[in-house]
Amino acid sequence: MTKDLQALTRRKARVRRALKAAANGRVRLSVFRSSKQIYAQIIDDAAGKTLASASTLEKDIRSGLKTGADISAAQAIGKLIAERAVKAGVKDVVFDRGAYVYHGRVKALAEAAREGGLNF
Repeated sequence: MTKDLQALTRRKARVRRALKAAANGRVRLSVFRSSKQIYAQIIDDAAGKTLASASTLEKDIRSGLKTGADISAAQAIGKLIAERAVKAGVKDVVFDRGAYVYHGRVKALAEAAREGGLNF
């Protein structure tokens, strides 16, 4: 592994370890962002299942966006994941930002999910 990839992996593990301690049985809202897309999943770690997911690769979302890698795309995914989570019966989650800084697209997704009805 390269030095940068090792640092990324360690940071991700550190965040997950802190989330596991603070979760208290809540499910996890996990965010992954690439240079071109953004993805979100509601994961139940106890059962090992994904309860809801959303990404900018979906056809109905993709058609309304200029690109999948900007703040407006992150806001759309945040609203969509919140809607799907509420439909699945999930209101309280713990936010897993992964190795990413809570800034920009990650922050926009989180704020849109809060507006959509998720509590974290």
